[in-house]
Amino acid sequence: MATLGVLPAQTALAQGTAAPRMVVSILVDQLRSDYLQAFLPLYGEDGIRRLLRQGRVYTQAEYPHAGTDRAAAAATVATGAMPSDHGIVAMEWLDRETLRPVFCVDDKDTQGVGSLSPSSPHRLLVTTVGDELKVATEGKAMVYAIAPFRDAAVIAGGHAADGAYWIDETTGRWCTSSYYGTLPAWLSVRNSESRLANQQGQVWQPSSMLVGTFNYFLSRGVREPFSHRFEGMRAAREMLTTALVNDEMAAAAGLCIEKSRIGADDTPDFLALTLYAGSYLHKPVNDAAMEMQDTYVRLDRAIASILAAIEKKVGTERALVVLTSTGTSEEEAGDLSAYRIPSGTFDTERAAGLLNMYLAALHGQGKYALATNGTQFYFDRKLIEDKALTLSAVLDEAAEFLQQLSGVKDVYTSSRLIQGAWTPGISAYRAAYHTERSGDLRIVLSPGWKLKDNTSTQIQREGFVPFPIIYYGGGTTAETVGTPVTTDHIAPTLCEAIRIRAPNACAAKPQTIR
Repeated sequence: MATLGVLPAQTALAQGTAAPRMVVSILVDQLRSDYLQAFLPLYGEDGIRRLLRQGRVYTQAEYPHAGTDRAAAAATVATGAMPSDHGIVAMEWLDRETLRPVFCVDDKDTQGVGSLSPSSPHRLLVTTVGDELKVATEGKAMVYAIAPFRDAAVIAGGHAADGAYWIDETTGRWCTSSYYGTLPAWLSVRNSESRLANQQGQVWQPSSMLVGTFNYFLSRGVREPFSHRFEGMRAAREMLTTALVNDEMAAAAGLCIEKSRIGADDTPDFLALTLYAGSYLHKPVNDAAMEMQDTYVRLDRAIASILAAIEKKVGTERALVVLTSTGTSEEEAGDLSAYRIPSGTFDTERAAGLLNMYLAALHGQGKYALATNGTQFYFDRKLIEDKALTLSAVLDEAAEFLQQLSGVKDVYTSSRLIQGAWTPGISAYRAAYHTERSGDLRIVLSPGWKLKDNTSTQIQREGFVPFPIIYYGGGTTAETVGTPVTTDHIAPTLCEAIRIRAPNACAAKPQTIR
């Protein structure tokens, strides 16, 4: 492996190192390093293999905050900041005034274009790479975000994007928000050709014979061919959990690179893309093993197609590509009790009821814990104040009570997160806590336990999901680096490469990529 050093900025300029004309950030939802490597025999030479061979690959990447999901991950990659600063604590949280769920990019002051979902990045509290590029170039840079999912497109695009486009989960058609103006002609034309837009009766089958004959997973399902036909009201939504999404993303990204002005001059431009590596209908991989293999094969083809479009437009040396994962896994878990593995179900509504009875016995009648959202509890701060109690004291009592319930591993109160002594364990939860959007108290369940709330049941895991950060092009030196690194370093690294300041809440340092 090559030994790399830091090249002083003056030396780089003297040698004529040019800033990239195009920066492309690829966020792959639920990408895993173990699967990425396992399916290497199924890949071509121009996609994932090319990135691994010619890119700078950080193999041990992770998110520096707890409880990440796709929206929080997209915000951290785009801003280089934590949820405690950028404000996207999850895809959804509770409004403290109404106790109603808030979707992270909903905005009633806008209108959907080709969609019924009004959207904007107004809940993203800090700047993104794209925002800083717009400011630095006095608006001349082109900034686009394209994703299968509304949250990923809007957050990655940031406040100043020229366009953010996603696939409507009802119609399967490309859409946007009035915040960004109208849908460009090249995407409107795509809507007449897309398999997802023409969803009814569409079939998903293995993309090649190799997918059906390759055997990585232990389950017998890998040997069973699949054929899924999409019909009815949920057709588009179900197709968004298939490998067909990657085919569609490759087509849309290629049209953007070819038809728009991105990369057309020496002013750096920015394109944020989201691809998919999750399981079909969120099923356990043992129940959809061949589908998962096909997803990675189509992911490889999509990456190869995108790299080819970039190469044709600006060339490898004038483009900088970064690829990473959301670091999440949304597949359902099987029945652990069938294998006598310790498990159980923690019902948050029941726990809140028991907690309110306990606090009422201590301090008098009242609904102290007003609502729950996932593992978080929201308290009635006015009630606590009216009873001349302190929030921190009530939360400590609540934590002590909840800690005794079966399945609870730990409890973090807001006061503990804000004022408690620093430890490596508490650091990740502190980074994920936002004073106005997070709950007053957060439980951590033991691994294997199921969380049941008012909308769903989810099994809790603490297993590390391995994923990489890969830089490619733009003078990047090819090397595999095993040093652990966190995803908040991506934004300042891209900004350093295009010679602009990092986003305004980013405290992380750039990574060495040359």
